[in-house]
Amino acid sequence: MLRQARRSVPDSQRARAARRVALSAARVLRLRRGWRIGLYAALPEEIDTSELIAVARRRGCRVYLPRIDTSGLARSMLFAQISARMRHNRFGIAEPHGPALPDARALHIIFLPLVGFDRRGTRLGMGGGYYDRALAFCRTRAVESRPLLVGLAYALQQREYIVRAAHDVPLDMVITERGVIRCTRIRYAP
Repeated sequence: MLRQARRSVPDSQRARAARRVALSAARVLRLRRGWRIGLYAALPEEIDTSELIAVARRRGCRVYLPRIDTSGLARSMLFAQISARMRHNRFGIAEPHGPALPDARALHIIFLPLVGFDRRGTRLGMGGGYYDRALAFCRTRAVESRPLLVGLAYALQQREYIVRAAHDVPLDMVITERGVIRCTRIRYAP
């Protein structure tokens, strides 16, 4: 139902929404030179991130995109700096080819795609668990510093309440074409 609603957004609204989201992110988060920003290469039904990538680069941020690591048994996700050398993974998502960060903790902000969300920051993804595994360190209070987690979505993807699983990593905020939603996060015990 949520994926169908996201797919039904007309192209003209998609472009406007992407611009509004990029402007809101730049204004609210005050992207700074030297920051390491995690973004994603958007699928056709997701909020397009190309405008936000351009804004971040103009402000001197280093932009990283997720890359699925298939070298081990566990399906994991790394972040590699955006480059001219991009490949499409088995899901059809563009990924940078080149060295990756050792850990997502090195990023200042991570913008995440989502299928649905609620005000508490619960995020429904596509079901692969890649972001939850890569960001598992965020669920503990013992983490001294961690990236700000920002979901990008259409306003129609918001739900009143989404049941949160133990492995889910909550968002700090969500940016839609209608504005910024600061989430009321539930902190996890170590």
